[in-house]
Formats: sequence, C-alpha cells, structure tokens
Amino acid sequence: MKEERTTPLRRRMIEDMRIRGVGDTAQKSHIRAIKDFAAFLGRSPDTATPEDLRAYQLHMTDTGVTPSTVNVRIVALRVFFGMTCGREERKRHMWFRTEPRTLPVAFSVQEVSDILMAAPGPGLKYRAALSISSGAGLRAAEVCNPKIGDIVPEARLRHDDSVRMLTHVEQGKGATDRKVMLSPGLLELLRAWWRETRPEGWLFPGKPRINPSSARQRNRAVTSAKHMAGVRKPATLHTLRHSFATHRLEANTDVRVIQVLLGHAGLTTTARDTHVGTRTIRDTVSPCEMLAKLQDQTVKRSLE
Repeated sequence: MKEERTTPLRRRMIEDMRIRGVGDTAQKSHIRAIKDFAAFLGRSPDTATPEDLRAYQLHMTDTGVTPSTVNVRIVALRVFFGMTCGREERKRHMWFRTEPRTLPVAFSVQEVSDILMAAPGPGLKYRAALSISSGAGLRAAEVCNPKIGDIVPEARLRHDDSVRMLTHVEQGKGATDRKVMLSPGLLELLRAWWRETRPEGWLFPGKPRINPSSARQRNRAVTSAKHMAGVRKPATLHTLRHSFATHRLEANTDVRVIQVLLGHAGLTTTARDTHVGTRTIRDTVSPCEMLAKLQDQTVKRSLE
C-alpha cells in the first residue's frame, strides 16, 4: 500500500495494520473510513471524544448510510482507536448495525450462458475472466489476480495441476491458498485467451500491464453483458460466484465440498451463498407428503 504523502498518524495506523497482518484491501478500506470520519470531525481523528463518536454515528443514520457501510466504518474506528491510539475504552461508544438478511441474487444456467456469450470485446478477455467466476466460483479480487502459472496455459500443458484439472488461488480471502476446479471447457477458453494476446505475469493485465486488472472493470463488463443478454436481475461480478454455488448445490454436490471450493471458513457463509437452490427446494419432499402416504397406508390396513 502506498505510504507517500501521508500524515504521521496515518502512517502509524498503516504500520500497525501491517504488523498485525491486515491485508491490503482491508487496509485501504480502514484508511478510507478514517478519512471520512476526519472529514466529518473537521480535525485530527485522534482528538475525537465519545460525544464526537456518537454524533458521527447519528450522522450516518440521518444520511442513510447502509448498515454494511456503517459496520465497515465502525470496524475501522475500533482498529484506529484500539490499535493506533491505545484507547480501548472508546470501543464502548461504537455500535454495530444489524443488517437485513436477504437472499443473494443468482443467475440460472441459461442466464449465465447468455451473459458469457454477450461479454464485451474486443477479444476473449472479459468472456474468459467472467467464465472463471462462473466456472470456478472465484471472488471478485481472485478473478482479477490469477497469474499465468496459476491457470497453466499453452506453455505448461504438462503441468501436474493441468492434468488434474485444478487451478491455484494464491492468497485468497484470509491470506489462504486453495485449489479450485478447472473444467476442460474453461481451460480451453483460458488457453485461447492466452494465445490471443500472450500476456506475461498477470493472466488479465490492467493498465499499466505490470498491474492486474481491477474489479471495477469486471463489474462494468458484467453490467454490459447482462444488458446485452436481456437479463434484468440486479447483479455484480459476485453474482456469478453465487450462481456457481447454487448450481453446484442443484447438481447434488455435497455442501462441504462447495465450502472448500468457495474458500469459506464456515458452512454458515456457504449456506447463504448457495441460498439453497430453487430446484433443490422444489424437489425436496415435504413431511406432509410423507405423512399423507402413511395415513393412506393406515386407512388401507383398516379396510382390510
């Protein structure tokens, strides 16, 4: 994370987060939140009083800040005051908001196919990138960061992972590595993209090419492809990941296997991401149906 043009207080917070192994994405999120708090306060954030914290939280409520954003900012404030300022008592004046539990949007298999076919060009870049999310269930950041060696393109046809049809996710969420499934069709598409432009380093380079492409570019591609395909559901790149999980569940894949493929620490998150596919719900036999059959058998026995 860039540290130039930073105040000593911000530099201290960044150093504290680095010491504790906080990831770059989380670091940037925390810094943005503290900047927002400082802008509201109108002075250095380390001078905030409990009354200032109360006023800021009331301000977020009055201005319609979503519960998820409120919670992200509260986490950042707790890190800032507890870790950088050494004022653990300030945490008593910060409250998390309860987020409404809604089911994530998921595309049908046909909708995923239509979106991938409508992925914007030129070339195969976006179709290949979106296919990784829908075909391997990667997170948005994971879709942007694969390296040439992770996917095993043309130059490494004999690589062991290629034989086993796996791809490597390096330092995913929680700074953990994992292997995910790689179908023959997806592998061939990725190889076709690699042959088209011969990227070096990053499989999907950004601008400049020494950097990976951004999640924002991917989300724009999803939005464009969705409109071109006539799909009206509200969705982002992450929706393809939800769809992957749902389709795996509908294909009778064990939920623990899906948990490993998605890189979840617990089954609760997996259950929410799969949102228990509609086909699975429809095909599940109701206890009422089972009771009705037993009752019919009882009536038949009594008549006999």
